[in-house]
Amino acid sequence: MKLHRKTGLRATALGALAVSGALVLTACGSDDNTNPSGEKKPTAASDVKCDGAKGQLLAAGSTAQKNAMDLWVKNFQAACSGVEVNYQAIGSGGGITKFNQGQVAFAGSDSALKEEEVAESQKICKGGKGINLPMVGGPVAIGYKLDGVDSLVLDASTLAKIFDSKITKWNDPAIAKLNPGVKLPDVAIQAFHRSDESGTTQNLGKYLSEAAPADWKHDPKTKSWPAPGGQAANGSSGVAAAVKDTNGAIGYFELSYAKASSISTVKLNTGAAQPVEATTENASKAIAAAKIKGTGNDLALSLDYKTKAEGAYPIILVTYEIACDKGNKAETLPTLKAFLNYTVSDEGQKLLSDAGYAPLPAEIAAKVREIVPTLS
Repeated sequence: MKLHRKTGLRATALGALAVSGALVLTACGSDDNTNPSGEKKPTAASDVKCDGAKGQLLAAGSTAQKNAMDLWVKNFQAACSGVEVNYQAIGSGGGITKFNQGQVAFAGSDSALKEEEVAESQKICKGGKGINLPMVGGPVAIGYKLDGVDSLVLDASTLAKIFDSKITKWNDPAIAKLNPGVKLPDVAIQAFHRSDESGTTQNLGKYLSEAAPADWKHDPKTKSWPAPGGQAANGSSGVAAAVKDTNGAIGYFELSYAKASSISTVKLNTGAAQPVEATTENASKAIAAAKIKGTGNDLALSLDYKTKAEGAYPIILVTYEIACDKGNKAETLPTLKAFLNYTVSDEGQKLLSDAGYAPLPAEIAAKVREIVPTLS
């Protein structure tokens, strides 16, 4: 089936959801994934194609995909003797800077390259430019710690006001209206945000500006935290740690961080019949409606942050691996292609659901698989 740019992938949404649903079932334990004793089988190293990979591959960027990258690197290095993939989770902005300075073979970013960043990449990608290759999706969870409150519903407007320091107490009438019957304490809200440049911050900002434009007037394109007040922490791990340790806290980070630290997450009132929980399945429902806005081999996506579809979680991000389409360094090109071929493979994508991420919709993954072998 041909993929049409600028048109929704809604026609393949059901297929993508069926795939992600199957992956969730597999992650829960199937005959193919467990021993008779119920223990998970190790990933078969023979499923990874090394294709001449050798030496060290340096990469940096998004903290959102760190937990996925850890799994990919472990399996790839186990299969490909003598190869070392070193991924530094320093934030999307830092990764793009290193990529455009020629310090890394690829960068991870939770937002597509800006026009000026593409232009800058042409100095490093001799005869080519940096392109955006979607690799992993998932929900940006809104985590909180509030003693005595096990379930919490918020909407875009209240979130915007909380992160903009306009709602400062947990028993504020706007929050109480969304949580009838819940005893909300008279406790100060401590909102945590990222201190580093972050695509996660940018995606949250896009959601707030599109879903609550009257309440979030800040630049939705910035990777730096734009609002006054609040407390800053470095990386998704830093924000998650701060929320876990602070009563009255709220913050944003990828679902995998919430799962790893057993942090409660907010359900979102999107206007659908029921509030929507941050899960990989619910994020997949939103990501499946993505549109390709890039041209040529660039697969930058447009996401619908205002969706009111039943069960679709709207605060989503897609992490891109940013690489040169042409002009890659000869000594790292085979390893770069082999590694990215693995991450976008069926096997690489199957690891994601169990780690709190959403696999790529099948049609987008197929396009990435077509492009990676053409990198030169």
